[in-house]
Amino acid sequence: MKKNFSIGITGSIGSGKSEFTKLAEQSGFPVIRADDLSKKILDTNPDVRKQVIKKFGNQAYINNQSNNKYLAQIVFSNPIKLRELERILHPLVIKEIEKQKKEIFKKSKILFIESALIYEADLENLFDYVVLITASREIRLKRKLMQGMTEEDFSKREMNQIPDDEKKKRADFIFLNDGSISELKSKFDLLLTLLSVKS
Repeated sequence: MKKNFSIGITGSIGSGKSEFTKLAEQSGFPVIRADDLSKKILDTNPDVRKQVIKKFGNQAYINNQSNNKYLAQIVFSNPIKLRELERILHPLVIKEIEKQKKEIFKKSKILFIESALIYEADLENLFDYVVLITASREIRLKRKLMQGMTEEDFSKREMNQIPDDEKKKRADFIFLNDGSISELKSKFDLLLTLLSVKS
């Protein structure tokens, strides 16, 4: 077995990838969330701020904080604008993941990395294994509506993601998450067993 390995967790909007990643955290494994890194870079990197304001206007920031609502409205309605934002952020997110990975692997043999866009952003090379969390569209939508997202926003975000059928062909492990957290936990435990990992 490889000495160190990183496990990418991905899935479409509302699939429950964050819940799966939380289970990894609760079991004592280190976790990196690409989305959090992306937001941090957007907020703290002056060069990124300059590029984002140039492309999306001064409203992209309020009091030196990224105006996520404004940016989301623009990029999720326009795939070209979304690619532009990704071109600014993705290289820096990848660099930061690589940097953190090195540090984490000094202390831990296993690392979980959550990213919604592993396939969309061609991040597969960052991982030894990719776990795809899936759920029916109806359930995914219901989860997001309960969190306060509109159906229109859900559909816009979903349109920018590769369909699950395509992801299934590329993932190493696929877990259906149409049930409870305890059912998801048993799938997480199964993953550890399949990888011969002790929590």
